[in-house]
Amino acid sequence: MNLVIALLSTRSYLSAEQIRANVTGYQDPPTDEAFSRMFERDKNELRDLGIPLETGRASMMDVNDGYRINRTAYELPPVELTGDERAVVAIATQLWESQEMVTATQSALLKLRAAGVDVDAPDAGVAITTGTTQGLRGSEEALGILLSAIDSGRAVQFAHRPNRSSPYVDRTLEPWGVVTYRGRWYVVGHDRDRNDARTFRVSRIAGEVRTVGPDHAVTRPDGVNLRDIVHRAVAEWPAGEQARIWVAEGRATALRRQAVSTSPSARGGRDGDEIVVDIGMVDRLAREIAGYGADAVALEPKSLRDNVIGRLRAQAGESVQS
Repeated sequence: MNLVIALLSTRSYLSAEQIRANVTGYQDPPTDEAFSRMFERDKNELRDLGIPLETGRASMMDVNDGYRINRTAYELPPVELTGDERAVVAIATQLWESQEMVTATQSALLKLRAAGVDVDAPDAGVAITTGTTQGLRGSEEALGILLSAIDSGRAVQFAHRPNRSSPYVDRTLEPWGVVTYRGRWYVVGHDRDRNDARTFRVSRIAGEVRTVGPDHAVTRPDGVNLRDIVHRAVAEWPAGEQARIWVAEGRATALRRQAVSTSPSARGGRDGDEIVVDIGMVDRLAREIAGYGADAVALEPKSLRDNVIGRLRAQAGESVQS
C-alpha cells in the first residue's frame, strides 16, 4: 500500500533507489539483492491486480528507468446506476441488515455514495427510509415477485388484509414501486378493484403473489412520489389530533363508535350528529368517511376534508378541480 501511495503521489518517475530510500518497508532488506527481489515481487503483484504501472525516465540525464502509476487509468470511472440497479442495492442492504452482513452492506453503500451514486434517488422503484428492520424479514419472496413485476410492467394479484382482525381480500394491483416506512415494506400502485391509488403492507400479503397480464402494460404516472403516497396512507397524526365529522342519524355506526364526543347537528335538512374522533392514520380515516357517501361529511381539519372530497370525486369519475 505504501508503494501504491508513493507512485500515485508523483508526476515524475521514481527510481528504485528513490523508492528504497523513501518508501516505508523498503529500507529493511539488508542487501541490494534482497531489495531487488522484494521490489520485483511487489511490481508483479501490482500488475496482477490490474494497477497500471508505468516505466520511464524523468529526464534525459537518467540512466535507469523509474516507476509511477497512471492516475487517470487507475481511478474508477464515474459509477452510474439505473433506477432499477439503485433499487437492488437499497433492497439488498435492507434485507441483509443482519449482524453477519451489516458491515459488508453498509461498506458497499458508503463506497457507492462516495462515488456519487444516489441509492435513495426518488426516481428509483424503491424508497428507503431510516428505521428498524422489524417486519422486513419474511417478505423476501413477495418482494422479489413485486420488484420483478414492477421491472417488467406487469400487474399482480394477491390476498391482503389491512389488519390482523380482518379477512383476506383478493386484490389486483398495477404496482408502481415499493417503499419502506418505519421498518416495514409497502407496495404502492393503482388498485384496479378500487380504481384508485392504494398502499399495501407487504407483510400482510398471504400466499403467492401472482403476475397477470402482458409485459409493459403498467407504467408509473409522471410526477408520482412514492414516499408521499405511503406517508399519507400510513403516517399517524400527532397524538391528540382530532377530526370533526358530521354523520347522518342512524348511519355510519363504525364511525360513531370511534367518537370521543357527540352533539346533535342538522345538515342539509337531515338530522344527525357532529362527532369528534382521533385521527390516527389520516388516509384510513378519509377512506372510511368517503365510504359512507352522503351519510358522513368531514368538517375539520381541511387536509382530511380535501382528502375525502378527492376520493368522492374519483369515485364519481369527476376530474378534480381546485
